[in-house]
Amino acid sequence: MKETNQNETKGSKMYGTTAHNIYAQNNIGIESPEKLISMLYEGVLRFNAQAKKAIRDENIEKKFYWVNRSINIIVELISVINYEEDGHISAYLNGLYNYEIQLLSEAAAYNKIEKIDEVTNVFKELLVAWRETTDVDN
Repeated sequence: MKETNQNETKGSKMYGTTAHNIYAQNNIGIESPEKLISMLYEGVLRFNAQAKKAIRDENIEKKFYWVNRSINIIVELISVINYEEDGHISAYLNGLYNYEIQLLSEAAAYNKIEKIDEVTNVFKELLVAWRETTDVDN
């Protein structure tokens, strides 16, 4: 069994185990809360790519479907932030996530691929930082 390092513990505490418990209740096997957050970030990246394709294809139904999937993940990320463990980082992430939701909403409403790209770039950086601080493998 892998020894838990300080960064891993901090990452887990920041989000608590709420998200992990939700998925465990739904019988989805997730190794750890850290891995789950990584998977959620990856999901935003995948769904954003699909939303961009739908905008290029002028497929309104799929555009809103994929944007809404990304937004739903971000809402889930907001809901599992643990403000008691690290208030400053938690408050920052709350604001950042809400801004990303705003950008995705604008992208969907006005067919702005560059707004999806902005969200994608933020989540790529969040994913890299998360993996570095929690030692979550790809």
